[in-house]
Amino acid sequence: MAIEIKMPALSPTMTTGTLAKWLVGEGDRVNSGDVIAEIETDKATMEVESVDDGVMAKIFVDAGAENVAVGAVIAVLAEDGETASDVAKAGLQEPSSPVPVTSVAAEAKERAEPAPVTAAPVKAVPAPQTKSSDKPRIFASPLARRIAADRNIALEGITGSGPYGRILRRDVESAATAPIAQTTAALAGATPAGATQQGDSYLVANSQMRKAIASRLQDSKQQAPHFYLTVDCVIDNLLEARKSLNAKAAEGIKISVNDMIIRAAAMALIAVPEANASWEGENTRLFRHADIAMAVAIDGGLITPIVWAAEQKGLAALSQVTTDLAARARDGKLAANEYTGGSFTISNLGMFGVREFAAVINPPHGGILAVGAGEQRPIVIDGNLAVATVMSVTLSADHRAVDGAVGARWLQAFKGFVENPVTMLL
Repeated sequence: MAIEIKMPALSPTMTTGTLAKWLVGEGDRVNSGDVIAEIETDKATMEVESVDDGVMAKIFVDAGAENVAVGAVIAVLAEDGETASDVAKAGLQEPSSPVPVTSVAAEAKERAEPAPVTAAPVKAVPAPQTKSSDKPRIFASPLARRIAADRNIALEGITGSGPYGRILRRDVESAATAPIAQTTAALAGATPAGATQQGDSYLVANSQMRKAIASRLQDSKQQAPHFYLTVDCVIDNLLEARKSLNAKAAEGIKISVNDMIIRAAAMALIAVPEANASWEGENTRLFRHADIAMAVAIDGGLITPIVWAAEQKGLAALSQVTTDLAARARDGKLAANEYTGGSFTISNLGMFGVREFAAVINPPHGGILAVGAGEQRPIVIDGNLAVATVMSVTLSADHRAVDGAVGARWLQAFKGFVENPVTMLL
């Protein structure tokens, strides 16, 4: 009996998505666990795996189709012994209409009701299989494919460093390309793939992710009354503590300044619980744990994987969690529950040399901390001029959920933990 392949819900609030790409065609043999398509949601590009062995009998939704409702049949898979014609004779025809968005939204809302979030079991990626055709299938992450397409790099000549030889972003970026002179000539006046040339400029279609980022942040600025508080933190003690901790850390553990910032923010949220809040109209939600989302830049936008109950994790554990989340975020390998929810956001642009900035609140969070670069600045200590490493941080808070005095107390607590890092261990 033919198996229906439906548009998956990749997050609790997802109602529609864009079927970005099919990685198989009609008539292709697929095995359980094979990646067959890429789905673009409002947060990331995710891969869809085949749930069973069989032959791709019929594809109902073309690549690039937008606003495909969750639960809509996008293709059918013929089981062993069946053919595409067998499937047609069985009366399995193209659906006349997708699952209504309203019903999907209701189900999504029900799924989103506060309840223990259980991560889906992680399935091992199967070893690459070869299609029935002579051309072998290339296993690569969505981000690696996009970068390769943008730079006109053939994936066939790249050796992947991921599991089972999977091609990752770093493999594409380090791949040998044409000689510089040839590349320069080819790129002169070139229009990026998928763009429309218009005189001396070109138009690039906005992805589902880009549209969602624009919509969410516009709504945030329009609906959430932002206020901003900035403090300067002297981080010389923090840098010394980090150096000592890394010298004694187990092999493979490298604590970053960002890990210590997340730890300090988490401890401050527990010390000032009124700041760990979000506005929900008739109610204000107060969180028991510091579930901190960290902004990670990815190709075409950003995503905010969450460090759940960050206050319960030591610096070594935080280092492992943040490194893993950031790597999988860039490779498009996060599960939906790893970037949905949270109570507070941290955006760190210090590595780019940005001294100070104010971030837009990531709804429904009540606050976001913008972290600048640590730099040598003159300061006055007991009436004497001195030089210290200073880091400016700015809290953007939703005044509906967090009052100014609460935000100031939270920043005071955060500054205390950063400038006296030993207190993070108490």
